[in-house]
Amino acid sequence: MAENMNYYHLGDTALVVDFGGTITLEINSRIRQLTAGLAERKIPGMLEAVPGYTTLTLHYNPLTISYDRLVDLTNEILKENFTLEIEYLEPKVIPVWYNGPDLAVVSKHTGLRIEEIIERHTDVEYLVYMIGFAPGFPYLGGMDKILSTPRRETPRIKIPAGSVGIAGEQTGVYPMETPGGWQLIGQTPIVLFDIEREQPSFLSAGDRVKFHAITQEKFENYNMEKDGN
Repeated sequence: MAENMNYYHLGDTALVVDFGGTITLEINSRIRQLTAGLAERKIPGMLEAVPGYTTLTLHYNPLTISYDRLVDLTNEILKENFTLEIEYLEPKVIPVWYNGPDLAVVSKHTGLRIEEIIERHTDVEYLVYMIGFAPGFPYLGGMDKILSTPRRETPRIKIPAGSVGIAGEQTGVYPMETPGGWQLIGQTPIVLFDIEREQPSFLSAGDRVKFHAITQEKFENYNMEKDGN
């Protein structure tokens, strides 16, 4: 169990399990293991487990289960299931046309040529630490640190759905049109969030991701090729 782990209330219907302030693969693994253990238990009154970078928020019905009882059960699960193996899933491939308006900004900040930015961005495997900010928006860990670039001083009012961006040491994909301040380096034709799908979000916490560079033609024809037209 993490030495710095603690619990606290989030309103009257949520419990936060806090594993400490440092974002690490070990902490992420423990959060995923606890989430899996809770799902196995099927605890009456527990409604949803929402993973964060270093926390797991448990939403519950206080008329069915108390805060203290949920803390006790969580402690039991932590002791019993921290050897639980997490299934390794093949990475989900996200094609990207690297045409972003901020490629030159990232190039100037990092000292890399645009071709090198693309190569480094597509060369690694990313981990979805959490989904947040907007429905389906993945916060990805594992980016090459040399690509780290500060957010824009002035956020854009509208960013197109599918835009791939960099903010500090993070990279992510905007699932829908929304304001934002990340440095945009490309765009994917994949729909990351669709409320009409059985599973609306294309990505979930714990997923692995690989970016794959495609041409403008591939980007524009992606959906037709996918449908076999």
